[in-house]
Amino acid sequence: MFYRFIRPIVRFIIWVLNGHLHVHHKDRLPEGNYILVAPHRTWWEPVLFALAASPMEFMFMAKIELFKNPVLRFILNHSHAFPVDRKHPGPSVLKIPVKGLKEGKLSLIIFPSGTRHSAKLKSGALVIAKLSKKPLVPVVYQGPLTFKGLLKREPMEICFGEPIEIDRKMKMTKENEAKYDQIMQDAWNKLDQEQNPDFHYVAK
Repeated sequence: MFYRFIRPIVRFIIWVLNGHLHVHHKDRLPEGNYILVAPHRTWWEPVLFALAASPMEFMFMAKIELFKNPVLRFILNHSHAFPVDRKHPGPSVLKIPVKGLKEGKLSLIIFPSGTRHSAKLKSGALVIAKLSKKPLVPVVYQGPLTFKGLLKREPMEICFGEPIEIDRKMKMTKENEAKYDQIMQDAWNKLDQEQNPDFHYVAK
């Protein structure tokens, strides 16, 4: 209920701040729920992805430190967020999203690289997709990378890719992890080229 209440408010705020959110290839999103996977480029991407793919509702991971603030904790808890201790991730990092995906009501937004300053992919998204039997859907953001650029109303582009189905019988070997990591990287590169080949991400 809170998620559906807050979404139009957030959409209005984004429109006031920038007014140029453009969504491409939403028709590629599959029926049912899924896992959005993206290279992490800005801190506001999860919000934009969730707006771009509405009316689907999303779960997302948030660092545990954010839950220390009571106001922020209330918002996060009622927005389908769940805490993750990056230094000591426990089994809940996998169990919570897998359970939510299996129930079929929520999708998941995840950044396989973990942070905006890392290009090294981690296997979490792949494991969650395999256990939940849900497809990975690549998505990229192109647009301002600083809040100043956002306020200058530089266009923000969200581009969805074709779903990536995971072999349920696949064993989690280093070779298979590397295979799917490359598939995701290739999908993101294809979307970047498709949307704007001149866009280059530089970590801020």
